[in-house]
Amino acid sequence: MAFGRLDKKTNSAPMADINMTPLIDVMLVLLVIFIITAPLFTHAIRLDLPKVSSQPARETPQTVTLSIDDAGKLFWSDTPVTFDQMRARFADAGKSAQKPELHLRASSATRYDVIAQVMGAAQQAGLERIGFVTQPAKPQQPARAQ
Repeated sequence: MAFGRLDKKTNSAPMADINMTPLIDVMLVLLVIFIITAPLFTHAIRLDLPKVSSQPARETPQTVTLSIDDAGKLFWSDTPVTFDQMRARFADAGKSAQKPELHLRASSATRYDVIAQVMGAAQQAGLERIGFVTQPAKPQQPARAQ
């Protein structure tokens, strides 16, 4: 450890700075140790669980599919509805004991204010579970060398 400076003066005070190099070396050694040992902790225990045929534990709630096209037209399960009819159907669905899930299918060109109005009407009716239906992205094919 260095307690002084290289220049030797008669009135030079001891150096008060902490040497960070040994601390960084210890940190890097610990990091390497953790990187090497981390995969060892993720082992799986193989179990042969019993197979039992029974009824499912919970019922899946009913779903309501509402589609919105580019022009903002609404479709309740593929049947066209107006905004007022949609509000009435939301109110009926919100009064049921088990509230359904709302699957909202909107075109990518649909205006945001139409989607916001639909979501607001669903929340006012008591429908709390709203999901957006999307299409999965197509996997990109690697470029071929020519």
